[in-house]
Amino acid sequence: MAEAQNIPVGSTTAGAIAVAAEADSTVATRMSAPPSFDVTDFPVPHGREEEWRFTPLERLRGLHDGTAVATGDGVKVDVQAPEGVVVETVGRDDARLGRAGTPVDRVAAQAYSAFEKASVVTVPKETVLTEPVRIAVHGEGGTAFGHQVIELGAFAEAVVVIDHTGDAVLAANVDYVLGDGAKLTVVSVQDWDDKAVHVAQQNALVGRDASFKSVVVTFGGDLVRLHPRVTYAGPGGEAELFGLYFTDQGQHQEHRLLVDHNVPHCKSNVVYKGALQGDQAHAVWIGDVLIEAKAEGTDTYEMNRNLVLTDGARVDSVPNLEIETGEIVGAGHASATGRFDDEQLFYLMARGIPEHEARRLVVRGFFAELVQQIGLPDIEERLIAKIEEELEASVA
Repeated sequence: MAEAQNIPVGSTTAGAIAVAAEADSTVATRMSAPPSFDVTDFPVPHGREEEWRFTPLERLRGLHDGTAVATGDGVKVDVQAPEGVVVETVGRDDARLGRAGTPVDRVAAQAYSAFEKASVVTVPKETVLTEPVRIAVHGEGGTAFGHQVIELGAFAEAVVVIDHTGDAVLAANVDYVLGDGAKLTVVSVQDWDDKAVHVAQQNALVGRDASFKSVVVTFGGDLVRLHPRVTYAGPGGEAELFGLYFTDQGQHQEHRLLVDHNVPHCKSNVVYKGALQGDQAHAVWIGDVLIEAKAEGTDTYEMNRNLVLTDGARVDSVPNLEIETGEIVGAGHASATGRFDDEQLFYLMARGIPEHEARRLVVRGFFAELVQQIGLPDIEERLIAKIEEELEASVA
């Protein structure tokens, strides 16, 4: 694979490291308008804006320009939670909505302005769950705007699985709020039908000495654009953002991340991996990390790797690291995009393994470390089976 500055044809990688005395978090987001809950504060995008230049706007089904209208057959949300977890459906006036972050683009603001009911899942303080909370979001063919809140009290521990299936046009905001010392693992699976459109901003507010782990898995959908964002509410917080995507013929899958180190002595680690196959398969990964002037003692690293399986696929990978203080533990980023490693294939084939099986082993090994981060056998087995299904079309 080619590292950072050695870019193969058909992909784009860029990085920027800046040390500045004065700046604010809007610089690292590279957004054309300040964050706002009001959709009218955002101009209709035309594709020339930095945050929209990779996105095929015509495939958003009107989510970006206000023409999309919610229908009664949008999505069905079902929450299954262990004893002790509080599950509520609340109205727009609930004070817990929007605490973790403000919409940073027009679609997120449209989703916030248009949803009618929100789902709030609360894990009380010091509650340690031994079974995961499972949230099934199933598309029923229509258009929907949603809002989901996952909140953990101080020193609570939980695993949450959010599983997206079916067919829908969905714009949503998801808030993760972690109290001091809490530990939350979220597995978000995008296993949509072929025609689905899913655009979501995912906001995590990490409390003092709290730990947040996100595993984003994207397979299905015509267009999926996810915007995970992390900020810290106190020192000692840790965030791990893992992602796995398999982009097939004609699909557009876009993951845009921001980790805002806005308080001292916090950590973050970002690892996203993708495989692409088929004509006009397009994956976009944007990784922004901002270390603000007051965030002394920060330790951060981000990495994106992509494996191109066939001709006609395109990757745009853009890591950005902005540093406003020299008093840090460490900071770095890397991006790599390439085809199969010929040496690995030769090694396996030299030991009697047929070429098609050797290619399967390489791809499975490429994703193995991220699948293992999930920690739920049923989800891991399902994803391994999904990878095998995808490989049937590419390396069989």
